[in-house]
Amino acid sequence: MPYHRGMARRGYWRSVIGDGALAFAIAAMLTIGWAWRDWAMLTQLHLPDTDDVMRLQQIRDWLAGQDFRDLSQHRLAVDGLAMHWSRLPDLVPAAIISQLTPALGSARAELVAVIAWPALLFVAALWLTGRIARAIHPAIARTAIIVAAVAYPVTTLFMPGRIDHHGFQIVLMLVMVRALLIPGGRIADHVAGVMIGLAACASLVIGLETAPFILVAAMIIWARWAIGGPGAQLMSFGLSLGLALGFARIVFAPDGWAYPACDGFTRIAWQGAQGASFAPVILSLIGTGLGSPRHRIATSGLVALAGAAILFPVVRPCASPYGGVDPLLARLWLDNVGEAQSLFAAPPAMAVSYLGLLVVGLMASIACAWRRRSLNWLVPICFQLTALALCFVQLRGAYGGAILAAPALAAVITAARRRGPGWLAGAWIGSAGMLYPIAAQALVHAPAPVAAPSSAHTDQAASCTSPAVIAALARLRAGTVIAPIDLGAYAIAGTKHRLIAAPYHRNNAGNAAMYRFFLSDPDTARTIANRVQADYVVWCPDQSGSGFGGLDPALRDHPRRLIAMLGQGRAPAWLTPIASGKNPVTIFAVQHGLSTPPPAH
Repeated sequence: MPYHRGMARRGYWRSVIGDGALAFAIAAMLTIGWAWRDWAMLTQLHLPDTDDVMRLQQIRDWLAGQDFRDLSQHRLAVDGLAMHWSRLPDLVPAAIISQLTPALGSARAELVAVIAWPALLFVAALWLTGRIARAIHPAIARTAIIVAAVAYPVTTLFMPGRIDHHGFQIVLMLVMVRALLIPGGRIADHVAGVMIGLAACASLVIGLETAPFILVAAMIIWARWAIGGPGAQLMSFGLSLGLALGFARIVFAPDGWAYPACDGFTRIAWQGAQGASFAPVILSLIGTGLGSPRHRIATSGLVALAGAAILFPVVRPCASPYGGVDPLLARLWLDNVGEAQSLFAAPPAMAVSYLGLLVVGLMASIACAWRRRSLNWLVPICFQLTALALCFVQLRGAYGGAILAAPALAAVITAARRRGPGWLAGAWIGSAGMLYPIAAQALVHAPAPVAAPSSAHTDQAASCTSPAVIAALARLRAGTVIAPIDLGAYAIAGTKHRLIAAPYHRNNAGNAAMYRFFLSDPDTARTIANRVQADYVVWCPDQSGSGFGGLDPALRDHPRRLIAMLGQGRAPAWLTPIASGKNPVTIFAVQHGLSTPPPAH
């Protein structure tokens, strides 16, 4: 018996190391290829997404002396803006930068950090996917790692420069799925419960996007207990989540802790999660005297009703985290953010691109569960169904479902090997997530969906957010800038200016002021410029790519609107052109002492 246990232990560690080596090799190869393709932008620290570059600036401010709890961006809006972000995702890239700066300098240290951190998360995501697949069916593990490596759109979260928190949350979700697949046993149940509780807490500290997946994990733990299972996992989950949330309150609560919204790690969100963490503990204690599933389910209903009554006033704002966004901003900006659109509002090509792999993977998972009669398949199926449901609200829900499609698609590929080359080729084609955007473009006859930052560098080269525009702004004396919303984060990171607008939902006043400035007549626009003390205005002729995509062309082209006048080259006298890049973007200086003559007809 000891001999067999030793063999099993050695086999286990060989599989762990082997899966890790394959995940590392694939992640390294793809990261090198992506970095080589985007090297010109990366070396200028012009990152793929506005959130990535704002994350980098947040880290810079912290390392330069801004308080750990101060998450405000003090060069955004008129008086600064308390961001809804967390300091937790800053820790690793900040550590890399601080350790390498003495030897490499700050710019090169930042370059290493923005490449290395997404790559490390990619390795973790691929390795966890392989371990999930191995827990279900060992023969599919290595194939699942390969499928996950091209699982669009989730792979776009791990490209060089993607230092925002989404990739981190995907890894934490995979930790929960893997823990749910740990074979039962008293010690194993406690370990799994603790892993899920800690991962859930970390994910909530980062942001609330993955809260539905946490709820699914909790429901799976509860269901195992409700049908008569032991309460060890339920108890460990509740205790670890509650204690970790208490620790997080002490360490990561920001200065804006009392912000009256449920859009991040705020007091409202924390109180709701902390209160909910008591329910598993109470149920596990009560369940020791309840052997009947019927009694356990009835007791759970009573506890749920009591908890809902107590927590309803606290968690009610969480039902609409963006409810405070100005209706004008919701129509012109928020409703046109690609990944934040619902399935029904998104262009067909984008919907197919995002949901293609998720839907195919979900069908494969259901087929595998039906054929093998294995309850282990139910865990990824529950998470995939949740991801699909989230897509009806926001397309970003597809990220988690895409990577969890890998185990079932790997099982399909393994089965196809026995049927011949034709079946095998079809299985690989159906599992290649990167093919779905291409298929969507061909079938829907639409432009390639601007759904992922994979092509953002190319688009930015000739856009309002290009390095040329940022360089032109950086050469000017520091001041306050009114510019299209997408430019805000890049200009804050690349210059010393204050920006009135940037794509963050808490910036109601600044973003509304920017839109109303461009959409008003010259006199009203000048009043807005004086009120926000603007020194410069940036004009981007391609306004459809600069935050005005939701504007009716008839309104945009109205001759009395400033946006139409600038488009026709008829700037009012109080706007003096001072810089223009290689593209048609123009920078104006605001002359506050001049009167505004009537526009020419």
